[in-house]
Amino acid sequence: MLRNRRRETGPGRGVIPSPNIWHWPEVYEEENRAQDPRGVVYAALREVADWTGRDVVDVGCGTGFHLPMFAADARTVTGVEPHPPLVEAARSRVRDLPGVTVQRGAASELPLPDASVDLVHARTAYFFGPGCGPGILEAMRVLRPGGALAVIDLDATAHPYGRWMCADLPHYNPATVEAFFDAQGFDLRRVDTLWEFPDRGALERVLGIEFGPKVAARAIAETPGTTLTVRYRLHVRRRPSGLELA
Repeated sequence: MLRNRRRETGPGRGVIPSPNIWHWPEVYEEENRAQDPRGVVYAALREVADWTGRDVVDVGCGTGFHLPMFAADARTVTGVEPHPPLVEAARSRVRDLPGVTVQRGAASELPLPDASVDLVHARTAYFFGPGCGPGILEAMRVLRPGGALAVIDLDATAHPYGRWMCADLPHYNPATVEAFFDAQGFDLRRVDTLWEFPDRGALERVLGIEFGPKVAARAIAETPGTTLTVRYRLHVRRRPSGLELA
């Protein structure tokens, strides 16, 4: 989740640093393993934008957790990540996978040619809606006609996770974000999932990097056991197949 909106200067300017995976990649790996173990989000994405035999780019790929899943069916997969330590971790993860590469870059300046991919996947990378317009334009640039940009984020209208998220981010308004994506021509689908942790320690570590200390303590206290119900939003926008007018 992106809490820090400070913009970087120099290489990778315009990047919004992640307060979790940039600082605690090992804990974020636990989080990735816990999220949606039944693959409900993947299945929903495949229904609207099947990547079999196609070219995929994962924007903000982090340590490359999702790259092997795409690589199982895609023709090529490119991970794009701005943070150098995560770039190296992702490259290490996929070094033995043919057709998979990882490049350092930002969503607003994708290191890809025009009309070169069929699916741009951005998971928990565009939470704030307004402000991510340059990334949307870049996705449209690199997509082939008929290709899809899929933005997957957490649905703060579903509780208890949404209640914690809004408490931790008082400036965040889920209705504003949804209105932004709707105005940008995205379709919206809500996907209910489970996060399943192997033990309480893993759950507490993950909640500890997702929220500030006060909200994290509240979330831990309000969560019995090792399972959370979490809803995602799947926003999808396609590049038109026909003639585009300026």
